[in-house]
This record gives sequence, structure tokens and C-alpha cells, in this order.
Amino acid sequence: MFIIKDALSACKKVQKKGEILIDRFMGAGFSGPIPVNNTELKDKEEPYEKSIFVESGCAIPERNDFQRRRVRCRHRRPAEHSVGGVADIELAKKSTVEKILQRGELRVGFESGYVPFEMTDKKGNFIGFDMDYARRLAKDMGVKFVPVNTAWDGIIPALMTDKFDIIMGGMTITQERNLKINFVDPYIVVGQTILLNKKHEDTVKDYRDLNDPKYIITSRLGTTGEQAAKRYIPKATYKAFESEAEAGLEVINGKADALVYDLPFCGFLYGSQGQGKTVFLSEPFTFEPLAWAINKGDPDFLNFLSNFLRQTKGDGFYQRLFEKWIIGVDWKKELE
Repeated sequence: MFIIKDALSACKKVQKKGEILIDRFMGAGFSGPIPVNNTELKDKEEPYEKSIFVESGCAIPERNDFQRRRVRCRHRRPAEHSVGGVADIELAKKSTVEKILQRGELRVGFESGYVPFEMTDKKGNFIGFDMDYARRLAKDMGVKFVPVNTAWDGIIPALMTDKFDIIMGGMTITQERNLKINFVDPYIVVGQTILLNKKHEDTVKDYRDLNDPKYIITSRLGTTGEQAAKRYIPKATYKAFESEAEAGLEVINGKADALVYDLPFCGFLYGSQGQGKTVFLSEPFTFEPLAWAINKGDPDFLNFLSNFLRQTKGDGFYQRLFEKWIIGVDWKKELE
């Protein structure tokens, strides 16, 4: 704390030529403004008049030109503050939010076929958990929903080259992907499960029992299912497929022993085609949060999406979708 007695003492220590020991006040912990009178603010040439430290009541003798410049430079507002404000405005203008509003369209990237998140019904329409969420997002932004069905192995490069504004396609957050793109908070957590050929029902109880070269396991190319198969069941014979449906049919038809894939799809495949031919080991052995993905360097869009997700979880929309697509089965009629 600044002590008035010390300040008064310091005021007396002035050199004969009128030089002021400004540093003594700064070093003593003085936190108030450096005295600047109206004469200096107007930048006039006449001699500098006396001014007062209000906090201490100490009169300061007249300063020479060098001292006036020194005080003025010390307490001038840093230029970078104003420049930073302009930069922030420019960053906001470049946000995807602004581009979407100007275009009047929200372009959503995904690959149809990931049950029950994005699928194509018998009329050719895109349906699913993510598709309903994307339509709600477009509605809340007051723009048109534009679906962009994209091959999975090229979906991140497509986002990065502005083929669409956002990926809403059941994408798992991974550190490798996060180095290239940004993720919103997860909207659901899934994990890898096993759809096992029924002939192994008595010998295979979980994924660890498959870790043997005699077992053929399948998954989809470039997915976290493939990563889990290679990481957790490295000794098994692995076969990759272009789609999860192909990988699953290989097991159902007895050409492979087990499918490694996300819980929602394995559950759907078991219920629709696998009963009597497969066993569903439904306990996930990985932790995989799904999230929407956007390009890096866009804090405004990330903020908007985070608040949008929070709002829809609070107003009941999320729960309605969860009950319809994750728990319910009525939607299966739309695919048949």
C-alpha cells in the first residue's frame, strides 16, 4: 500500500535543475495516474505548469520537455489494444456463421448409411438422428438445409476445402482428427461392440477371446471400428470393407467370425438380419463420444453450436430424438 508519508518525502527529493524523480513514485508502488494537466494534454509549447498528485496532496515542480515526453509515453494506451479490437471484428466477419446467413443455406456433410444417425429412406430422403438435428439447426438459423452426402474417407478434406459448413455424421472425436478440425461438445457417447457368428456362441464371450489368428474379424475401412480391431484384437485376422453393412453380412453369411463396430449399428443389424445367425455382445469395450465437426479458427461458429446444443438438450428436443431414433424402432419401416 502507498504510504502518504513516503510520498511526501519522495516529493522533496528533487534535483536543483527541476528534474523529477518519477521512478521513485513508480517504484514505491504508486497506483494512481501520473499527473498530467490541461496544458500537456493540449500538447502546447509553453512551459509545463505545476500539477497535483491527488492521492498524496504532493505538488510536483515544473518538468522539462524530456520529462513530459517520458510521462506521456509511459501512460499512452497501447496501440495493440485498438488493433486487437479491429482484428476481432474482422475475425467475426469471416466466421462460417456469417457465410451461412449471407448464403441462406446450411450445408451439412455426412455419409448416409450409419444407422440410426444418417440413412436414406425408400423415398430417397435422408433421415436419422443427425438429419433431424441438422434440420433443426437450419431452422433456428433461418436458412435452408442442404444435405451433402459424402464418402467417409474424404469427408474431412471436403470440410477443410469448403464443400460444406459442418460435419453432422456420427463422427467420433479422436486426437488425430482433432489436429485437423474442431469438435463441438459430444452429443452422445457410443462404443465398439461385437456381432459374433452363432457358431462361436459357446467359446467367445467377449472381444479378448477373438485375439487369435484363427478368427476372422471385420469392420469398415477408416473407422474407429477398424482402429479398435487392430488395437484390441491385434492377433486376429482382419478384413476391411467399404461399408459396415458389407462387413456385417460377411459375418451373418458365415464367411467371417465377428464384426467390430459401433453399438447402434451392431444392434440394428442383429435385430434386422442377424437373429438366429449371430450373437450380439452388446457391452462396449471402447469409449467413443460423437460430435459435430467444423473448421479450425472459427470461435464464433463453435460458440453458436455449443449454445445450440445446450438449448436443445434443455428444451426437450434432444430427448425426443433420442427416444425416436436410439430407443425406438418405428423408423425401421421407413427403410423397408
